[in-house]
Amino acid sequence: MSQTAQLERKTTFIATRRQMFGWALGGAALAATSSPARAFWQSTERFAGLRSYINDYVSSRRLPGALAAFAFGQGPVQTVAAGTLAMESDTKVDLNSLWRIYSMTKPITGMAVMQLIEQGRLALDQPLYDLLPRFRTMRVLTSADAPIDQTVPAERAITMRHLLTHTAGLGYSIVQRGPIKDYYEQHGIVPGQVSRLSIPGLDRGRPAPSLEAFADALADAPLVYQPGTRWSYSISLDLLGRVIEVVSGMPFDTYLKQQIFEPLGMTSTGFRVPQTNIPRLSTNYAPVGGILLPIDPASTSIYLDQPAFPFGGAGLVSSAHDYDRFLAMLMNEGTLDGERVLAPETARLAMSNLLPEGIDTRGTFADGAGFGAGGRVSLPSSPDGEGTFGWGGAAGTIALVNSRRRLRFAGYANYMPSEAYDFQRRVAEVFLADLRAMVGA
Repeated sequence: MSQTAQLERKTTFIATRRQMFGWALGGAALAATSSPARAFWQSTERFAGLRSYINDYVSSRRLPGALAAFAFGQGPVQTVAAGTLAMESDTKVDLNSLWRIYSMTKPITGMAVMQLIEQGRLALDQPLYDLLPRFRTMRVLTSADAPIDQTVPAERAITMRHLLTHTAGLGYSIVQRGPIKDYYEQHGIVPGQVSRLSIPGLDRGRPAPSLEAFADALADAPLVYQPGTRWSYSISLDLLGRVIEVVSGMPFDTYLKQQIFEPLGMTSTGFRVPQTNIPRLSTNYAPVGGILLPIDPASTSIYLDQPAFPFGGAGLVSSAHDYDRFLAMLMNEGTLDGERVLAPETARLAMSNLLPEGIDTRGTFADGAGFGAGGRVSLPSSPDGEGTFGWGGAAGTIALVNSRRRLRFAGYANYMPSEAYDFQRRVAEVFLADLRAMVGA
């Protein structure tokens, strides 16, 4: 099989989220946030398993570099890192390296929506058509792969809750198959970018020229499922970017900068990488036939250009330093270093299970968990109970916060598809195994 054929076969824009969230935050592991673990935290032997795991990826040349960032409570962020930004680079990865975080953008967009809900400018169960009237009368496909003209009326309105939790009935060109996938790609309902290159399996059509045009095209498309009836990974967080624009009266990317990034000191996070930051940007790779193909080199990255519109579901580039600031704010229930981004009750609500009653996520990317404002939520029935909120990205990144145990963790690498390796699925598990070892669990 040719390398091109292998790439076409193996490359998928979104990882299997059931695999991605294979980490189970077991009670014994999280109990390691107690004092014995804090003492071990200062040991020169700390996190031997995690170091070995990351070093093995680099020494075997499966990745040029990777990094894990984590912290307990109010303590400073710690890292375990190895390797460089690219195979041909001498620049080591560190807290300030820049990564394509793709769907780790979704929780940030979700928290922006929660700010507007807190301010009374939106309501959780408010119909979408209040803000975007073209969504008032929607049609729904008779089946997920039915012809575009085979529809029935929507039985209920799409709400903010539906959009935050992937229960609005919307599709995703990276998930759907058949006529609706083709329709999305032909009409610019393509909220994401990968490379300037034409790559089999990654070419998804040209995005609409603006968030407004994207939302209008989506309003004219049929829904894949009846709103509020099932969990289905979708473009809903991208659509919420347009909602934020309409409600706030400012461009979506400007809103995020002013209301989240600047208050939290996330100075390296955005939808475009400035020329001055190219030396900090990693290269994105596709593992094919035992070698790494550079599909988005830093020096010619598609992220150096202004995107068609700010992709609220998959568009951000960030650093481990910056994203840890976001996680720390969540863990501290909305406040960091005296800056209040969310009220405590709003932060708790955002990281709680917001799914409509009766939604069962078993067998989906959320796989039996709940879902909050753009991220997966552990439930009382989860191995460690409630308290964990997080999500990952299509290029191998993952991040989570456990507010009950006062723990935050993120793993960074850039390769696609993320299921090509077990890094995204296992890096948190390896970290938690080290915590268990600290207390002899």
